[in-house]
Amino acid sequence: MTPPTSQQELFRFLEDRFACAQACGECARNTALRAGLVDPDGTESRDHARRQGITCAEVCDATCRMLSDQNQVDEDVLRAQLDWCVSVCLESAHVFDAHAGAEDSARSCRDCARACGTFLATLR
Repeated sequence: MTPPTSQQELFRFLEDRFACAQACGECARNTALRAGLVDPDGTESRDHARRQGITCAEVCDATCRMLSDQNQVDEDVLRAQLDWCVSVCLESAHVFDAHAGAEDSARSCRDCARACGTFLATLR
């Protein structure tokens, strides 16, 4: 990424980074809650949704922590983390779409994927 050249670009960069971190935090909370609410009744579909919720919560939490870190993070590592987060969130949203009552989690996942994608675009 070339450094922002104007104060306006810097503000946009920081706003996108903050929005992404916020969306990741919200998604981590919603998917962790969803994983806890899924009754592990032994069905493959519910078990998959529970595992997906746990994975999504962990990836989003790690992404949020990375974005919130005040130390310099290697840009390639940050890009890879954001790409991974987008991918996991979209997959999770798809899984949650198949489960009644998981609409908020699916929406959080899509919002997070969108915010991460927007911020990722500023790094290219």
